[in-house]
Amino acid sequence: MVRRAGVADVAVLAELRSIDGDGIGTFADWVAAHAETHLPFVAEIDGTVVGAAWLLIAERIPGNGSPERWYGDIQSVMVREEHRNRGIGAALMSAILTEARTRGLLHVTVHSGRRAVDFYLRNGFSHHRQLLLWEPADS
Repeated sequence: MVRRAGVADVAVLAELRSIDGDGIGTFADWVAAHAETHLPFVAEIDGTVVGAAWLLIAERIPGNGSPERWYGDIQSVMVREEHRNRGIGAALMSAILTEARTRGLLHVTVHSGRRAVDFYLRNGFSHHRQLLLWEPADS
């Protein structure tokens, strides 16, 4: 089962991000402060959270005839290792993309590690020739 995560899920969301101890309170504050822009989803098996993924909702500058231009970005997708390759990641993507459609988002991006590129391609994403990346040079 995949569902939107809530306040009661902050501890498990922190654990999936390897946040513990004093960091949990800071993380909980961050989640509360970003509740409108960063939507967490969790996957459960028998009531135990086995994976999570986040949908960042952001707005682009209005264009001629388009006063609202919202898009999404998938972040922090994680499925516990012992539950991988069972369709849990695909279920998380399905829930996130359903949310994106419901909200009328223009597009959804993801910044993937090399190992996960095929996963995203299987779940409806494609390479895009216009997406460019700048990274600061090492200091």
